[in-house]
Amino acid sequence: MSQEEMVALAQQLQKGELPLNDFVERIRSMNSVAKLEHASLDLDRQRRCGYPEVVFAEGKSVATLKQIFDRLLKENVSIFATRVSAEKATQLLPNCPGLRYNEQARTLRLGVTQRARTGHVMVVTAGTSDLPVAEEARETLDWMGVSCEVIHDIGVAGPQRLLAHVPRLRKSDAIVVVAGMEGALPSVVGGHVACPVIAVPTSVGYGAAFGGLAALLGMLNSCASNVAVVNIDAGFKAGYVAGMIARGKHQNEEAP
Repeated sequence: MSQEEMVALAQQLQKGELPLNDFVERIRSMNSVAKLEHASLDLDRQRRCGYPEVVFAEGKSVATLKQIFDRLLKENVSIFATRVSAEKATQLLPNCPGLRYNEQARTLRLGVTQRARTGHVMVVTAGTSDLPVAEEARETLDWMGVSCEVIHDIGVAGPQRLLAHVPRLRKSDAIVVVAGMEGALPSVVGGHVACPVIAVPTSVGYGAAFGGLAALLGMLNSCASNVAVVNIDAGFKAGYVAGMIARGKHQNEEAP
């Protein structure tokens, strides 16, 4: 905010043309963006949306990511970055003590949001090949402060494997189901539980899977009413939505 803008707002407040609450909100919003060389950081995201801004690292240079991380640390904002290659992580880790890299999920993380851990989400994979996307979802939930468990490799090729876990699934606030190939697992899970199921199609499969498009279309056509679908390989998005559902449920229960 420029000095002229601040003076103009103060004059409006002094003349009674601007309520105090609006003045405070305007000041806060004008100072909420950190302008870097190649990025604009939304420093007010947690207040507005509940969680800080997440950094999508793909396509960003190591120098840009360093600038972003340094500014977030300066503002005491937790760091969570997705789609970070191992090569970039190797260069970033020495620059930021405490930064943790999950090579399978391709995430970098430092700190968690300043919230008490609450809620419970299950992350389920159809096959072992879906693990990278599931790990991205799990890392997201952990960063959000939501309790999370993972069940691997219970796809529809062996339906008895799913049945053994149904009692655990029914205790969840939300379930993230990660599946490639034909993408049938979310519908099957959805038919066993009373909570929202967030389906994640993955790019796993042979030629006719079309890089996850077949699974995406199958999930969108799910006949299970409690299934919603995110983008292909979007473990972060699924984890984030499931985490918001879980936290929202418990916040509502605690409300007077």
